[in-house]
Amino acid sequence: MTKRERYEAVIAYFSEAMPVAETELKYENPFQLLVAVMLSAQCTDKRVNMVTPALFEAFPTAEAMAAATEEEVLAYVKSVSYPNSKAKHLVATASQLTERFGGQVPETLEELTSLPGVGRKTANVVMSVAFGQARMAVDTHVFRVSHRLGLVTAKAKTPLAVELELVKYFPEDIIPKAHHWLILHGRYVCTAQKPRCLECGIGHACVFKTKK
Repeated sequence: MTKRERYEAVIAYFSEAMPVAETELKYENPFQLLVAVMLSAQCTDKRVNMVTPALFEAFPTAEAMAAATEEEVLAYVKSVSYPNSKAKHLVATASQLTERFGGQVPETLEELTSLPGVGRKTANVVMSVAFGQARMAVDTHVFRVSHRLGLVTAKAKTPLAVELELVKYFPEDIIPKAHHWLILHGRYVCTAQKPRCLECGIGHACVFKTKK
């Protein structure tokens, strides 16, 4: 199977098996999404969703969060991973949004990654989910599943290298959905320690399974 054929098989399978694929983070606007994605770094979406309702009620806008102290924000996010650094970054980012962008979340990679605590992956998620741009955020699930399925080569050893290969082969209009296909497949089927290969419907196109 060629790489192009493998992509076609993956697209065909997920288009039928997972026609609706969206983030599992709960949010109501781009600011809330940015905050949730920042909190989700090395933390589960389930845990983030437990924290954000009270956080957003207390600080519904960038201006409100910018006016808070790190300690005040920390009180709401202390149960997530690395709460101290995340609280610091949230307040700093809210301040930057307020001072530089009128309280609005910017839509470009350069502007988003200029914010404290916002890396390329977080920026790509926001651009894709909030603004509908064809961006492929590569987290640990996307990185693992892409290699196992054979969507990327062994030479793709960094998240950026994986991202560039994926966006080269996935049609532009599918990229936002494909990002969630790979995440959700990695989260619930192609898990890190014990992949559920018997439950996987894409095994016929999977390099990992054929090598077992």
